[in-house]
Amino acid sequence: MKTDANGASPVCTCTAPQIRRYLAKISGPLLDRIDIHIEVPRLSSEELMGKRVGESSAQVRRRVVKARNVQLARMGRCNGQMKAKELREHCDMDSETKDLLKAAIAQFNLTGRGYDRILKVSRTIADMEEADCIEMHHVAEAINYRAFDRKLFG
Repeated sequence: MKTDANGASPVCTCTAPQIRRYLAKISGPLLDRIDIHIEVPRLSSEELMGKRVGESSAQVRRRVVKARNVQLARMGRCNGQMKAKELREHCDMDSETKDLLKAAIAQFNLTGRGYDRILKVSRTIADMEEADCIEMHHVAEAINYRAFDRKLFG
């Protein structure tokens, strides 16, 4: 969290149970409508001032445009707009990957909408990697993007 829940401190000093109670106030149906929940921690001054590593924004943009074009060619729209039939049709995965998804559904008490969101994000991650099928690491990454589900139910 950016600041303390009560707004008194620029850095959160809350305990884990206090944070959990605060986050529990966020409506589950609202969270279900958000594809990616991710907590972004504050960077230290060393990290801010140090040498940047990783892909440039231009490189990431090229990969995103390429993945988006694959999605448009596949079904005429982006993965986020897939209907239930298209999810079944375009989200192929092996049985081990399905087992991981089943475990996430049970552990995080996911709704149908939450399940669909994980599938759509998994398909997008696979598209970013130019993979035909959704693999276990794609689903694992998509599950990790459900940070608030993990905080509330993990």
